[in-house]
Amino acid sequence: MTRSSSTAFSAAPRPVAIARWLLIVAALVFCMVVVGGITRLTESGLSITQWKPITGAIPPLTHDQWMEAFRDYQQIPEYKEINKGMSLAAFQFIFFWEWLHRLLGRLIGVAFALPLIWFAARRAIPAGYGWRLVALLALGGLQGAIGWWMVKSGLSVRTDVSHYRLAVHLLTALFIIGGLIWTALDLLALARNPYARPAALQPFALATLLVLLVQLMFGAFTAGLDAGYVSSTWPLMNDHLVPEGIQWLGSLWATVSSDPYLVHFIHRWWAWVAAAMLIILARKAKAAGHRGASIAINAAVGTQVLLGIATVISGIALPLAVLHQAVGALVVASAAWGAHAVGSRRA
Repeated sequence: MTRSSSTAFSAAPRPVAIARWLLIVAALVFCMVVVGGITRLTESGLSITQWKPITGAIPPLTHDQWMEAFRDYQQIPEYKEINKGMSLAAFQFIFFWEWLHRLLGRLIGVAFALPLIWFAARRAIPAGYGWRLVALLALGGLQGAIGWWMVKSGLSVRTDVSHYRLAVHLLTALFIIGGLIWTALDLLALARNPYARPAALQPFALATLLVLLVQLMFGAFTAGLDAGYVSSTWPLMNDHLVPEGIQWLGSLWATVSSDPYLVHFIHRWWAWVAAAMLIILARKAKAAGHRGASIAINAAVGTQVLLGIATVISGIALPLAVLHQAVGALVVASAAWGAHAVGSRRA
């Protein structure tokens, strides 16, 4: 190897470039969360009945290929019990959203893996961050497997996917967004101060994120159980504070996590606990000198509350429901920023 080529592969760490790349990947994951919401709301998630990580990137191109895919769909309970008699055009519509969702997943994998290899080859990754980036890549790969694990739950007996698996799939995506943003912020701090250490997760920030986790989980349960449709009134649910129709399902956990009325009730009112915690986190971030994080949290939380109410009153109108999921992801992003702000530290 010549001296010039040796120098090319011994470049100094590039924390700013890596941080920008991670934020771009986070934006792609955000887009995938939005498309995932559309996929769920249009009941498109079971339209592709096979998992082909490579060849599945190419959709059916001929009439015969479309008919083969349609025949596969006609074998599952969702078609037999709900969509029997569906036209090919209607199938192509739901197929598109699931295909686009999976295509974005493949794009994210490439957008993360190839630059990671390039940065590693250039020795541009700061010390201590290589393992974190590899862990994020592995988590992304696991997310693809979780997605298929979720889809499989609706292919044999059920007419929809398991709401528990749906929750795992959504929460993993949001965790990835948070991890990407946190790592990017650590790298930007390192670029400003070579002696800066990674931010620490402070107790109140951890408590806030756990409260938010519960709210997000019940949001996923609400989506998976179609629990948003049980009431289109606010603040009362069908003229009652605690809705009528709650049924005991054999255990406390089964009832809390699977009764549509109770799930909707919890998601509706736990939101205020999460909002209060996030507003306090925003104040702490501002006190720590990070006004931008404070503004982001307050804006995202306020918008999300209004969207949640509007979505319910509208009877779960598709545009509002999609915006509700999108802003939910922005709440996670801003919460990660705020938690990082209050945990920032110098050497």
